[in-house]
Amino acid sequence: MSPTRRAAVLGSPIAHSLSPVLHRAAYDALGLTGWEYGRHEVDEAALPGFLEKLGPEWAGLSLTMPLKRAVIPLLDEITPTAASVEAVNTVVRTPDGRRLGDNTDIPGMVAALRERGVTEVERAAVLGAGATASSALAALSRICSGRVTAYVRSEARAAEMRQWGERLEVDVRTADWADAAEALSAPLVIATTPAGTTDALAAAVPDRPGTLFDVLYEPWPTALAGAWADRGGAVVGGLDLLVHQAVLQVEQMTGRSPAPLAAMRAAGEAALASR
Repeated sequence: MSPTRRAAVLGSPIAHSLSPVLHRAAYDALGLTGWEYGRHEVDEAALPGFLEKLGPEWAGLSLTMPLKRAVIPLLDEITPTAASVEAVNTVVRTPDGRRLGDNTDIPGMVAALRERGVTEVERAAVLGAGATASSALAALSRICSGRVTAYVRSEARAAEMRQWGERLEVDVRTADWADAAEALSAPLVIATTPAGTTDALAAAVPDRPGTLFDVLYEPWPTALAGAWADRGGAVVGGLDLLVHQAVLQVEQMTGRSPAPLAAMRAAGEAALASR
């Protein structure tokens, strides 16, 4: 029997994505029979053709790299949140066939921090300057009342982060990556770098650290997250972000709220443990 409603995650590479695990767990917990969530290897060149073939059974799409910016010209409308960072990770297809783009990474970061009791900070530090770093700045625009220091490897990256700060109305100062250990004294540190990049900082974690938000989820814990937890600091991980942004996607695509956060997190933890 064919599904009555469909959704999927698109990207390249996509085989590692946990999104199918999280969304399917939500469908099961919500009793949504007839719903299917898949994954499709789609690059920028193939994206227009994929979108054109979507039939009325499609409820929405999750997007990962390299599609978050490439999809914008193909949509009918995007939310102010998505426009603020020029990145869409969620497409909802309306009954009349319109494509609406949103970014749930930003409110997902805020929700993951709120779950750990972090609702406002006076200052923060961001490690890295890629696409996730701009989302981190957007999240910090909602909870940080003071300066954000971004630690980067080049002046070009530093200029990009300052530009994002101006756009998002965040007071951004940039510093050289060689001084990244100084970041760890901030009450909130958001690490947005690839696996292994922050390992050397583990030895520099202060005796009484604040909160670390490390956006990686595999391998976990990172060396930095492990050292942070050992010294009694609060740690928010990439799975927390993945689950919270997926919760918002499920709610938008299905119209059911609240989405089952606990069931989705448990499914994600089980999937990672089995790898």
